[in-house]
Amino acid sequence: MEILPESMCALQRQLGYVFTRPELLREALTHRSCVHQQGVRKRQKETVNSNERLEFMGDRVLGMLMVEWLLDCYPKEQEGELAHRLAHLVSRPVLAGIAEQLELQNVLLVAMHGVQMTAKIMADALEAILGAVFFDGGLEPARVIVRRFWKEALNAQASPPKDPKTALQEWLLAHAQSLPVYEVMSVSGSDHAPLFVVRVTACGLFAEGNAGGKRKAESMAASVLLSKLQRNGK
Repeated sequence: MEILPESMCALQRQLGYVFTRPELLREALTHRSCVHQQGVRKRQKETVNSNERLEFMGDRVLGMLMVEWLLDCYPKEQEGELAHRLAHLVSRPVLAGIAEQLELQNVLLVAMHGVQMTAKIMADALEAILGAVFFDGGLEPARVIVRRFWKEALNAQASPPKDPKTALQEWLLAHAQSLPVYEVMSVSGSDHAPLFVVRVTACGLFAEGNAGGKRKAESMAASVLLSKLQRNGK
């Protein structure tokens, strides 16, 4: 069995879960820059992986467990209201905040130079951890972790949050009497799996979002810009 460094053992204690396959936790905490830095060749990729595959799984695990939880908590709400709650609870700012609470920035394996600890890297690592927990122990331990660490964010939703684009527009009308401007910066990928990069501009500030759909990319950009405006007090 792989022996983990003390920092990863401490993370297990914070999570309240001890891996029977500790290599899964190490993989969940390995950013692709670290793998590339090590000069991994094709023949090595079976044993040295970044956390991208686990993040892909963890995203689905989080979504399913969160929907289950929301249905339990709000039996009278309809799909639209639940969807707004879900979008907020699985958003990058919420995930990055939980990742910071777990101090993942101190345990993530990244390249020594040229990699900033962005909200995306933190959020992706948190999802990768959920994916690793699922593969190691199944849904129940993942459910326990989600309900423990997302409890504060869920309880903070006295009413369903507004769609980020709507919230941004209302904030701008109230504070600046202006409207946001959205622009598609690029579209890449294949026809069946496109990647949109959208920029939204208002009050001399801008933010970008990237997603597999234009509307989702707009929502991500709007959420980031609204946070900037509120933080700057514009």
